[in-house]
Amino acid sequence: MKTWIAAGMSVAIGLGFSQAAIAQQKTKLSVYTALENDQLGPFKQAIEAAVPEADIAWVRDSTGVITARFLAEKDNPRADMVMGLAASSLLMFETAGLLQEYKPKGAEQLKEVFRDPKDPYTWTGMDAYLGVVCFNTAEAAKIKMAAPASWNDLLNPALSGKVVMPHPASSGTGYLMVAGWLQGMGEEAGWKFMDGLHNNIAAYLHSGSAPCVQAAKGERVVGLALDMRGASEKSKGAPLDVIIPKEGTGWEMEATAIVKGTKNLDVAKKVADWGATKAASELYSKTYAIVGYPGVQNTPPNYPANAEKGMIKNDLSWMAANRDRILAEWSKRYESKAAPKN
Repeated sequence: MKTWIAAGMSVAIGLGFSQAAIAQQKTKLSVYTALENDQLGPFKQAIEAAVPEADIAWVRDSTGVITARFLAEKDNPRADMVMGLAASSLLMFETAGLLQEYKPKGAEQLKEVFRDPKDPYTWTGMDAYLGVVCFNTAEAAKIKMAAPASWNDLLNPALSGKVVMPHPASSGTGYLMVAGWLQGMGEEAGWKFMDGLHNNIAAYLHSGSAPCVQAAKGERVVGLALDMRGASEKSKGAPLDVIIPKEGTGWEMEATAIVKGTKNLDVAKKVADWGATKAASELYSKTYAIVGYPGVQNTPPNYPANAEKGMIKNDLSWMAANRDRILAEWSKRYESKAAPKN
């Protein structure tokens, strides 16, 4: 009996040492992200399963906050990687020389638009998201307004105080919409459109999904927001039309990159490699309808059928290079209706 107990204790101690050794071998990666909170757990689990030596430690906030924080730390970077942040933000980091040159294994299999088009290669796209109009048909009927077919339909005086959209300095969705109008309409016409839209805006919210949620609840007639949020709220039973106006809409993509100077480069490269796999795109597709790996598709119910065709010809480099200028001008014109920050 004593021999059996001793043998059992030896096995248990051995297993304990093995588990401790595995734990000690893990490399903690600080990953800056704008992923939604409910994505963080599944992403961490999937990454660590594919890269057992990685211990993912998220630093999560909205796109604008993470972008500002990363740039503020440029002289002393604290992140090892960036994942799930707007590609236009990563292009700003690339221009500033803050990203590690690295092309993940298998990246050439991704759709062309999801690959960094310039040398040095520093970032890889994950998924794309679009700006849409969440239009509450029940509330609109009260003011006898038909569903908008054009962006200019949102300038209808009947919508005064009945429109909300994301604040472009806080939300990547807000910025992609502003940049989309300026690119699609031309800058002069784009600012004129936003001047008119401002007359109908109740508030600029610090979230890419909140405007659609408010429209879904009937608090507003129109919420300009994320494509996937529109489909989700309609699927829950909200009286919404999820609309991409005939002129097309602005869009962005989430992307991944390694921070230049990280001390954990080898493990970071393995995580970046995972990010370009079909399995990763299958995970991305649980949240976004448009992903980087060809053939991976998980279109949700009530998602706008014309979504990919409605994506304007979008210059992400232009969005990055002009971001500060655009946001300064936007703030000068429209900051008066910004919602209070929590």
